[in-house]
Amino acid sequence: MSLSDIVTPLDAASLNSSEQYKFYHKMVDHVLKELIEQVKEQNLLQDLEITFFKQYCELLIYSIDAMRIKYMYDEEENMKIDLTDSGFPNYLEFRYLVNDLSLKENYINKLTNIGEIKKDFLNTLIKEKQHVSKRKMYQATSIVYYTTVEQRYIFKQYIQGKIKQVDSMHGKYVVSWSFYDITYNRPFICFMYFDYKGKDISDYTEKIYDTLQVSADRSMNLDSMAFAIDKKLHNVFPKLIKRIDLGPLHNVFAKDENSITHAVLKGISAKTIDLASFVLSFKIDSINSKSSFKEGSFLSKQELQVWHTKPSQKYLFTTHRVMQMLYAEVPQIIDTLNQPPIMVKELILEGK
Repeated sequence: MSLSDIVTPLDAASLNSSEQYKFYHKMVDHVLKELIEQVKEQNLLQDLEITFFKQYCELLIYSIDAMRIKYMYDEEENMKIDLTDSGFPNYLEFRYLVNDLSLKENYINKLTNIGEIKKDFLNTLIKEKQHVSKRKMYQATSIVYYTTVEQRYIFKQYIQGKIKQVDSMHGKYVVSWSFYDITYNRPFICFMYFDYKGKDISDYTEKIYDTLQVSADRSMNLDSMAFAIDKKLHNVFPKLIKRIDLGPLHNVFAKDENSITHAVLKGISAKTIDLASFVLSFKIDSINSKSSFKEGSFLSKQELQVWHTKPSQKYLFTTHRVMQMLYAEVPQIIDTLNQPPIMVKELILEGK
């Protein structure tokens, strides 16, 4: 099915053609790059946070491009996108990439020689003046996939960032991490500012990393996350935890009851907005320590934090035309945002 076959948005459920893979990747690539630029321009995050945020988004872009290469001419398997409250690939797609690339040497040895592929392509295109078959295109993309895609750049279910020393009112250190929640099929990016009572933070680094992966690798109540981290790390005093919820990405492939998604699909169906229209929801949740207390016996007391949860910061990123449509269709949602929808550039499809 080509792009022209996506007539009714509610019928668009999966990617099953090279045109759709190109379209989807181009959309996600465009949205995330615009997001990075606007998050910085709107000062939604601190400078160091923006650096980490950009790195995690680039891993996401790289991974989805790898999926595009993998599936573009595969007639047996289709890439699966979570159509409800996500708009991003199902988390299993990322696992498949990691599994594939961990066995890349085995696959490379079974692939057709690249020289033979080139010779065959030239013979078909120039001498025979015929189109290259999908089977041969799949052979070629398989070579590209297994020889160019790097496993270390794939967005994994949990990604650990490094601890950095900072000059912040919230603590002397900050650590970042990201995870792809398997329930929501959306990426989350987190930051924790903290103090450390030991002499050398490197002595405690692995303990911090292990605790974060066990206690903060999925979407949960921030108060529960903060308490679990605080309880397990006796030498760490968390002062601020910030979590970014990236999504949903409301677009033509979505299929859920979300009011924004419904407005976008309605607009595309009525042709009042373009097929490539999108809205990206973006939320920042944070919790900070306002005091502390000691718990335990006389000889083994532990200082724990008393947490204060801040109201969520909610934002929308979209184009000018879609923004006007949202004001008309879902004004009640616009009123809940921390600021008016943030305008980004339109996605221009080929041939327009």
